[in-house]
Amino acid sequence: MAAVLEPLCEGIDATDRRIVLATQAGLPRVSRPYHQLAADLGLTADEIMSRLQRMQRDGIIRRIGAVPNHYKLGFKGNGMSVWDVPDADVRVLGQRIGALESVSHCYHRPRHLPHWPYNLFAMVHGRDRVEVFMHVARIAELLGDSVRSHDVLFSTRILKKTGMRLLAE
Repeated sequence: MAAVLEPLCEGIDATDRRIVLATQAGLPRVSRPYHQLAADLGLTADEIMSRLQRMQRDGIIRRIGAVPNHYKLGFKGNGMSVWDVPDADVRVLGQRIGALESVSHCYHRPRHLPHWPYNLFAMVHGRDRVEVFMHVARIAELLGDSVRSHDVLFSTRILKKTGMRLLAE
């Protein structure tokens, strides 16, 4: 019986793969995470950072960033606000909403008429639902007459957010 090896992802070599495997669950929680990774993988911190930057630039990895637990930070009223706005204006309006401090992310999605008229989504964070509704009212003011309708969808449970993972060999 022959072993079947998963082929390397296009655009990465074996060292890149080791870096992705070592970081896909998060960076080490130390003051110098890239130096810790370098020590663990037998590389230099500069090589780790250079390879991660190249993989990000080439679209192999999307981003490197913190993923806060909003609930542990006291923001328990989180809701996805959904907006029906003119498609021609969605980019400009989304940039306005996305710049607000209470919004962690904002994006355009296709409508699914007749049941789902919304095309602009913005995750709004607040300490409770009352605060979220206050933020949503502020967004409605900001968008003005561009808003045809909107709603807020509150989470009923916490889901673990993770991206795609490579399989260890």
